[in-house]
Amino acid sequence: MPEPGPGEVRIRIHVSGVNPTDWRARSTVAWPMPYLEVTPHHDGGGVIDAVGPGVETLAPGDRVWAMMAAWGHNTGTAQEFTVVPASRVRPLPENASFEVGASLGVPALTAHRALTVAEDGTRRLAPKALDGSTVLVAGGAGAVGHAAIQLARWAGATVISTVSGPEKAALATAAGAHHIVNYREGDPAAEIRAGAKDGVDVIVEVAVAKNIDLDLAVLKSYGTIAVYADDSPKVELDILRNIQLNTRFQFLVLFTDLDRMAAAADDVTEAVRDGAMGVGAENGLPIIRFPLAETAAAQTAVQNHAAGKVVVDPAA
Repeated sequence: MPEPGPGEVRIRIHVSGVNPTDWRARSTVAWPMPYLEVTPHHDGGGVIDAVGPGVETLAPGDRVWAMMAAWGHNTGTAQEFTVVPASRVRPLPENASFEVGASLGVPALTAHRALTVAEDGTRRLAPKALDGSTVLVAGGAGAVGHAAIQLARWAGATVISTVSGPEKAALATAAGAHHIVNYREGDPAAEIRAGAKDGVDVIVEVAVAKNIDLDLAVLKSYGTIAVYADDSPKVELDILRNIQLNTRFQFLVLFTDLDRMAAAADDVTEAVRDGAMGVGAENGLPIIRFPLAETAAAQTAVQNHAAGKVVVDPAA
């Protein structure tokens, strides 16, 4: 049983969330494993079991959600008990399930960052923070896209989401998107413009190499394309077109700004408290469960683009 040190807490994990960064961390040259052995997963929902010296804001018995548990440590949330710095733990409101807690972390904090990188935009999210803005979420049926839809709507934005078919359209609708566009049919740019006559302020982009022409066709002048992922290694840009639009490209990775990540976690907790961050099929993000012994299969499911939030249940 691991013991929490100064500034740390021990959490009994009820649900561990799986993200693409988990399988990539064991296989990519860009981010090699920093330890010979790692207990994976950054995200989780559970209950505080013990606290170390100096921890005053959390106590045994508190329901919590954890973020970045395996960052800078060799033990994450794919186990019954884990020890993490208290700074990476937030209260899990009573109205939220442990599945919600395990679905925040990487997806919700990434979505928050994407929604707050515009040059003259807000750095914090709260009700009315994005009033008057239009947000386009590419891939609204994915975990980050789902969180972006929910956070943007909670903050007052008009939310448009692109999807690849009717099943994913149903998920993005359940998540709360105001307008859904199938990018494989008809004239998606015209359909997006129908919901955003003046153009889109922020695009939360998962596949910029594939979507760049559509993005530039609907982006408002001085708009922002926030790129958090892409399976393609390169994107080709029309320089003149981007100059004319005053396009802002913001490529982002979550782990590089601890202060902004902490502020985002506080905003996300408030959104959860307001009931804005639901999961499950009825909220647009089906839960796909694996027992702890099948953690490898859970990571493979994420790698194969499972339609929903993949979680591991240590208690099972």
